[in-house]
Amino acid sequence: MRKSVRSSPLRAVSALVFGAMSALALVSSRVAAEADDLMYEIDDAPSAPVVIVPGARVHDGRPMRVLRSRLDVAVALMERGRVRAVLVSGDAAGNSGDEIEAMIAYLVEQGVNRERIVADPYGLDTYDTARRAVSTYGVRQALIATQAFHLPRAVALCRRAGIDVAGVRAANDVRLRTRIRNLAREFVLSRPKAWLELRFPRDPAVSTPPDHRLAEILSGLEHGAVAPARSAS
Repeated sequence: MRKSVRSSPLRAVSALVFGAMSALALVSSRVAAEADDLMYEIDDAPSAPVVIVPGARVHDGRPMRVLRSRLDVAVALMERGRVRAVLVSGDAAGNSGDEIEAMIAYLVEQGVNRERIVADPYGLDTYDTARRAVSTYGVRQALIATQAFHLPRAVALCRRAGIDVAGVRAANDVRLRTRIRNLAREFVLSRPKAWLELRFPRDPAVSTPPDHRLAEILSGLEHGAVAPARSAS
């Protein structure tokens, strides 16, 4: 009898933990299902007018590995002619520094023409990046470049915002400790948040007037009056 009394709290805790883990797994799978068959490697990626690059941490004004890998995908897509412009979207006043300035500088260093880059300084999270891409920059079709753990959520939120989108996987060449931390945050915090956002959409944290720069770039390409994709070396 005493064993039964003592083990009862343990069983209750175990049931709660199992229930919580099951709920997280279900939510994660529901979010990931929104991106089924819409994720590609660089060489297999379809064409689109623009590639969206979500921001991430920077250090001393330079992109860290996660962000650098996303930008490298954008560079490769431009080189292959799969996209005609890049929309960098992040936090210009981020805790680690100005993500936008760092992203633009890196792309230009890699040879991408500055005239093909459009910047959204208020992409404060993935949801805002997707919503503002539509409401502020008029994006209707795009690729989005990010790491595999983040890509299903990014694709799902872009689709919910009204973008005909495909995801392109970026390398995740980080330390094991960082990888585990990113995965834990993704599955415990970010995907449950995205699940709610998919069902209860909200306005972006920052709303600004429409920016027609991206439309001007694409229109200029149609009429042969726009800068080349690669800057002069």
